[in-house]
Amino acid sequence: MVAETKPATPFTTEINRAAVDEYPMSDRQDFGDIDRGFIAGWENDQVFNDKGDLIHDGQPFTYISDDKDAPESVNPSLWRQSQLVRRCGLYKVVDGLYQVRFAVNLTIVDAPDGLVIIDTTTSADLAKAGLELFRRELGNSKPIAAIIYTHTHFDHYAGVKGLVDEADVVAGKIPIVAPGTIESFNKHAIGENVITGNAMSRRMGYTFGLLLPHCDCGLVTIGLGSGADNMNIHMTYIPPTDGITKTGEVRNLGGWDFEFLYAPDTEAPEEMHIWIPAIKALTCAENANHSMHNIQTIRGARTRDARNFARYLDETLVRWGDEVEVHHGPHTWPVWGNETVVEFLESQRDMYKFIHDQALRFANQGYTPLEAAEVVRLPEEIGQKWYNRYYHGGLHHNVRAVFHKELGFWDGDPATILPLLPEEHAKRHVELIGREKILAEGRNAFGAGDYRWAVQLLHHLVFADPDDAEAKNLQADAYEQLGYQQEVPQYRAIFLTAAMELRNGVTGAGQVNTDSTDTILAMPVDLLFDYAGVHLIGEKAEGVDISINFTFADTGQEWNMWVRRAVLNARAGHVPDAQLTLEGPKPLLAAILLQPGKASAILDSGKVQVQGDQSVLDTLAKITDIFDPNFNIVTP
Repeated sequence: MVAETKPATPFTTEINRAAVDEYPMSDRQDFGDIDRGFIAGWENDQVFNDKGDLIHDGQPFTYISDDKDAPESVNPSLWRQSQLVRRCGLYKVVDGLYQVRFAVNLTIVDAPDGLVIIDTTTSADLAKAGLELFRRELGNSKPIAAIIYTHTHFDHYAGVKGLVDEADVVAGKIPIVAPGTIESFNKHAIGENVITGNAMSRRMGYTFGLLLPHCDCGLVTIGLGSGADNMNIHMTYIPPTDGITKTGEVRNLGGWDFEFLYAPDTEAPEEMHIWIPAIKALTCAENANHSMHNIQTIRGARTRDARNFARYLDETLVRWGDEVEVHHGPHTWPVWGNETVVEFLESQRDMYKFIHDQALRFANQGYTPLEAAEVVRLPEEIGQKWYNRYYHGGLHHNVRAVFHKELGFWDGDPATILPLLPEEHAKRHVELIGREKILAEGRNAFGAGDYRWAVQLLHHLVFADPDDAEAKNLQADAYEQLGYQQEVPQYRAIFLTAAMELRNGVTGAGQVNTDSTDTILAMPVDLLFDYAGVHLIGEKAEGVDISINFTFADTGQEWNMWVRRAVLNARAGHVPDAQLTLEGPKPLLAAILLQPGKASAILDSGKVQVQGDQSVLDTLAKITDIFDPNFNIVTP
């Protein structure tokens, strides 16, 4: 079903036209840089996997041409960024360094003795296609000497099995270098994307516009990339074999030295910067981008430390600022020339420091997060740099995120410490004021172009009665106009997706799930039991007392899991009084643990040995939740 869209109103048109004067539109340097070093792309900007499935499709974004001004339904700054990031293909950065650019870049270091891959994109099929394009165009048959994960987010490690065989990694033939200890990297990479994977995936559908049509009234790229890769994604994972735990560590990979700056608790819990002295090339991973980044990612992840962004960028300048000639990132395009790179890193450093310091200045004056977010503005010499604009993070929610990081979830207003649930508050609000009056005021607000107020007014009607079609459609219209006005692509996508689901209901089409099978199976066993614990239905588990021993035959590990007091716990080792003991390979035991209702089919296969009371699994099944990936957001 094609989502309904409506054109921009005169109010939105005027806001977007006026916004042109806020930006340095005469600065066109990026349009020269974006095409620098281009070698080749794919026919019709479409990429297929070995099965013939479409895995990258740039065709829907061809309407975003370089010679076309921003439509009335698109913020002009976001339109400009979209003109840039819709490009895809193989690029030479400098001698010895290449990138295949998708939404996430596959960076290939052509070292003397082999290829070193920095980040692997979101999907094994994309990674494989990118490497094949590189080999075909350059005639380069060197083996892969090493893989580097710059940080713990899935779009930087999930393509790994499209590049290397896990057996070669396990055998020590191909190292995988990553920040932090191996245990820490695994726990953060897998925990963030699996433990809250269902919620994160649903929120990603909103924040990245995965459900929206590709048009000037829908998805206009995702800011750091086109969004053309969100189909038939094959997420994989191989744990790293070599952890970087302190700054200054050096690894010789493929015949070249790689020096690392350890930068934890920045854009990801585990992250690092990489310096290649042989070619004077630097990457600060996602701590430096052609965009302001998120201090609190809206899709859902741990709040980040803005002060650390600034601290590690400054340390990078101290270590390599005098020598660097190119900065390349895992998203968008490089920055060339020592003076330009230094200016870029200094400006990004100062942007994050400004957000941190000003948020806490207002906090110390008694402002709430929302009050501070409404008044903090970047100084002109920072805000007028295109690479500091809001294409991934936004100033408004980043200011609030600093409050959350330093002061916690409460905004300091006593009325918000124990509020009514939104549904209950909405019903009482409607009972007090009356549906017709609220609806009339909502129409008036929409007619006056006061869309923020219209959305908030109509929210009460929608949450009090989710079947109120008139209120839902009017709120959808207000959300839509708000979306058209946003520079932050995630705000735009959230508002437009809200409008779509208010009009059409929840479909779930196009959703990307971060908790892939490969990622779940890569979990350390303790984290696997943590994941099972998140599925426990507390109210049904009261009074349940069960204990199960697990022997993971392929890893040699023994564990005991028990449920008591409505809590699932686990420890290494067996206990003598367990009601049930299961022995088998980790994939099968994980399947039983996470979906005990389907355990009988696995047990009937004879691939898992069973001792004890098998009915314990029936009990476990009754208290194990199955997550709905399409839960409501814009209605209760």
